[in-house]
Amino acid sequence: MKPIKITGILLLSFLSFFKQAHGQDWPNLDKYKDANTALLLQPADDKRVVFMGNSITEGWSVNQPSFFENPSYINRGISGQTTPQMLLRFRQDVIDLKPKLVLILAGTNDIAGNTGPMTLKQIRDNIASMVELAQANGIQPIICSVLPAYDYPWRPGLSPNIKIPKLNQMLQQLARDKNVFYLDYFTAMADNRNGLPKDLAKDGVHPTAKGYEIMAGLAQKTIAMALNVKP
Repeated sequence: MKPIKITGILLLSFLSFFKQAHGQDWPNLDKYKDANTALLLQPADDKRVVFMGNSITEGWSVNQPSFFENPSYINRGISGQTTPQMLLRFRQDVIDLKPKLVLILAGTNDIAGNTGPMTLKQIRDNIASMVELAQANGIQPIICSVLPAYDYPWRPGLSPNIKIPKLNQMLQQLARDKNVFYLDYFTAMADNRNGLPKDLAKDGVHPTAKGYEIMAGLAQKTIAMALNVKP
């Protein structure tokens, strides 16, 4: 029998999920508590951008650290998280930081069932709630498409290659309804199976440095447009 190989980021996702599922701090409010306190002691930044997400966002700082050398870019990704967990920590990790923009990249772990069964509508509704919270607090939300995934190594057989495009259609419509920017990573990164090719994600889910380079270009373009939009 061949040994199972688990990538570092995949293992981090699993351990984070296990800790959250079996601990008291289900949304992991403690993770960025000290960092948020320190950030609030700094001068106000009228170009601050918070990146809300899961391991794909958290891993961005590891695989492309130069992107977050921009002091206005704040990474608030937590590996393994689903949209209900992000919604619970949205006030602490986004609103209280008083950013100009928030990029919301979420939903793939919901499809994987990390915190239990979720319908596509439930995922969409949780993201809609984050969008509405941002808008109510003078923050411009940017809804990001879910990245392609043909299958999940930690829970195969859930057909994310079929479900993710359907969810992205719902998120794109949500962006239209809320009159906010939609950041389409999926179209730029998907292969002919609606998955991520090996050069963009070795495990089919978490981007490589090359994958993050594509994301960075798209994100910076959308951020630049959004910063020029008057409230």
